[in-house]
Amino acid sequence: MARVSALALVLAALAPAVLAQPAQPAPPASVVQRADYLLGQMTEDEKLSIVHGRLPLFIQNRPADIVLSAGIVPGVPRLGIPDLRESDASLGVANAGRDNDDAVALPSALMLASTFDPEIAEQGGAMIGKEARQKGFNVLLAGGVDLVREPRNGRNFEYLGEDPLLAGRLAGAAVRGVQSNRVLSTVKHYVLNAQESGRHILDAVIDPAALRESDLLAFEIAIEHGRPGAVMCAYNKINGVYACENKPLFDILKDDWRYPGFIMSDWGAVHSADAANAGLDQESGEQLDKEAYYGAPLKAALTASTVPQSRLDDMVRRILIGMGESGVLDASSAPDPLNTNADGIVAQSQAEAGIVLLKNTGGVLPLARGARRIAVIGGHADIGVLSGGGSSQVIPLGSHMFKAPAWAPPWGPGVVYHPSSPLGALKALAGAGEISFDAGIDPGAAAKAARGADVAVVFATQWTTEGADVSLTLPDNQDAVIAAVAAANPRTIVVLETGGPVLMPWLGQVPAVVEAWFPGQRGGEAIAQVLTGAINPAGRLPVTFPAALSQLPRPKLDGEGMTETADLSAGKPFTVTYREGADVGYRWFEKQRQTPLFPFGWGLGYSSFRYEGLTVRGGLTLTASFRVTNTGTIEGTETPQVYAAAPGETRRLIGFRRIALRPGESRVVSVTADPRLLARFDEAAKRWRVARAAYTVTAGKFAGDPEALTATAVVNAASLQP
Repeated sequence: MARVSALALVLAALAPAVLAQPAQPAPPASVVQRADYLLGQMTEDEKLSIVHGRLPLFIQNRPADIVLSAGIVPGVPRLGIPDLRESDASLGVANAGRDNDDAVALPSALMLASTFDPEIAEQGGAMIGKEARQKGFNVLLAGGVDLVREPRNGRNFEYLGEDPLLAGRLAGAAVRGVQSNRVLSTVKHYVLNAQESGRHILDAVIDPAALRESDLLAFEIAIEHGRPGAVMCAYNKINGVYACENKPLFDILKDDWRYPGFIMSDWGAVHSADAANAGLDQESGEQLDKEAYYGAPLKAALTASTVPQSRLDDMVRRILIGMGESGVLDASSAPDPLNTNADGIVAQSQAEAGIVLLKNTGGVLPLARGARRIAVIGGHADIGVLSGGGSSQVIPLGSHMFKAPAWAPPWGPGVVYHPSSPLGALKALAGAGEISFDAGIDPGAAAKAARGADVAVVFATQWTTEGADVSLTLPDNQDAVIAAVAAANPRTIVVLETGGPVLMPWLGQVPAVVEAWFPGQRGGEAIAQVLTGAINPAGRLPVTFPAALSQLPRPKLDGEGMTETADLSAGKPFTVTYREGADVGYRWFEKQRQTPLFPFGWGLGYSSFRYEGLTVRGGLTLTASFRVTNTGTIEGTETPQVYAAAPGETRRLIGFRRIALRPGESRVVSVTADPRLLARFDEAAKRWRVARAAYTVTAGKFAGDPEALTATAVVNAASLQP
C-alpha cells in the first residue's frame, strides 16, 4: 500500500506529462533523477525554451495571467514543467510600476542584518515566499549577499553588511524561508557588485585569494545554509571578465563548491551566446540585452558545435535541479488569501529588532512620561517612512510618492514613503501630551518649533536607490536643520532613515541618535515603540560608520556622478581596485588604526550587560565560551560577538548570538569557529590553509571593544578543501 501511495503522489505531481504520454514510465522521485528523466524527454527546442526568459512588459498580446513583473521563462506543459514566474524581491514581492498592489514591505536588508539573527531572517523570507505564491510567482530574485565595501553604494540597503559570516548566514536563512514555500530564491549579485556608478562597464580588480576570503566566502556560506535554486551573476567585470561570462568564478561555484543549481544572468548582463561555454545557464530579461543571445544565436551555435549539445543539457539539467530543490516542480495546493495584517506584524517585528540606538547621553531615551510637549520635525514623519528605490521597490497600498532627484535613474516610481507615520504612532503611544510637527525644511522654523518643547525628535532621511550612488552627507540642508534644533533644545533626538552610513557633523550637539534604516511597512510603529520604551532597542551595526571620507579605502568614488543612462550609452570603462582585499569594513579600520564614527557591531539599549569567564579551546578550530548577565532593571537583548586573529593579522568575526535576558539572568554563550574564518586562501593550491598559531580571541559588544574579554588558544595547522 505504501508503494502505491508513493507512486500516486509522483503521478499527481506530473499529471500533465502522464496524460500526454501514457506509455512513459513514472519518473524517479529524487531531484537529480527526476531532472535527468525530464531532460531525457525534452526536444532541443524545449530545452532552448527554458534557458532564456523575457520581460512581460515586452510581450505582445500578453496573456491575462502574465502580470507585469521581472520576467517569465516558459515551461514545458506536456512534461509538467511549469513556467518560471519571477518577481524582484529581497524586501518583499516587488511591485514597482503596478498600482493598487497589496504586497507587504519588509525593512531594508541592512536593517535585517542589524538584528544579527538568522531566525528573524528566515521568518521574513518565509513571509515573502508565502506572499509570492499567493500572488502567482514561483521565483523571487532575492538574497543579496555582496559585502558593503563602498558605503556610498546606492544599493547597500539591499545587502547584509560588511562581514562574510554575518551576510552569509542571514542570506542563507532568508533563502531557506523563501524556499519553504516551494518558491525558488536566488542569491545575488555574483560577485563584487559593490557600487552602482558605472556598474555596467566597471572592472572590479581584486586579489583572487582576498576575494575568496571575503565576498566569495559570504556567497559560499549563504549557499551552504540556504541551498538557493539559482545564483544571479552581476553586471560588472571582475579582474577583466564580465561577471556573467566569468568561467573562473563559475568554476568555483560549480566545481569547488559543488553547487548543483543554475546560474542566471542579471537583466541586461549577457554579452554573447558564448557565455554558455563560460558556464552561464540562463539568460534573463533578454530584451535588455543587445540581442536575445540564448535564442537564435545559441541555436546556431549548437548547430555549428561551437556550443556543444552536452553544455545545453547541463544548463537545462541544472535549471531542473534548481526547480526541484526549491519545490517549484512539485504540485502545490491553492494558496490561502493574503493576510496583510499578519504579514505586516512580521515586518514590524523585524524593524523593532533591527533599530540601532547609536547614542543616548543622559538617558534622554526612552521618552519620559513627563515629556508633555514633543516637537517632531522633518523626514515626512507625518505621512510615513522612507524606502529604498530600484527593482526591489515594494509599494504598499496608501504609499506616498514624490518625484525622484535629477541624479536618480530614469525609471522607477520615484521616492516612496510607506504609509506608516511615526508622528501618528507617537501620538498613539505617548499619552495625552502635546505633539507638534514641523516639516524641517527651514532651520529657523525648525528651531522655533523645538524651542520650549520638553524634547525634540528630528527625522532625517537619505533616499538611496539601485542605479546611482550617493554622498555620505545628508541632503536638503538637513545637517543645518539638526544643528539649529539642537541649539534651540538640548534634548534633541535624531532618528535617521537611511540606506547606509552617513556623516554626522552635529553628533556632539545631540544627546541621542537612532538609526532606523528603511524600516518597512510598519516602520513608524516600530520607531515609536523604541522611542517610548515599549521595545528595548537591540539592533547592532552591520557596517562601520566612517568619521570622514578620508578614512575610506577610496576617498573619491570611482565613476562618481556617472548616471545609469550615461553608463549604458557612452560611458567610458574604468577600473575600481579593491586594495583593501579581504580587510573589508572593520578590518580595514583596524589595519589603518583609524577610529570610526561608530564601529561594526555597535548598538546600545536600555539595559546593561556584564561579560565574564571567557574560556577558549583550540585544536582543529576555536571554541569560545563565556557568561553574559543582564545587570539592568528591565529585560533586554544582547548580541555578544566573538572575534579572532592570528599574530600580525586583523581580527575576524567568528561567531555571534542574539540572546534575551531578564534582569539578573545569566546565560553561557558558546561559539565554534568555521575553520575558513581562521584560514587564508592559497590561490595556487586552491585550498584553505590554517597556520599553526596562538590566536587571540575577544568576546565583546562590538569590533574593537576595549572592554572585551580576551584569551588565546593554539590552532593546529590544517589544509582544507574549498
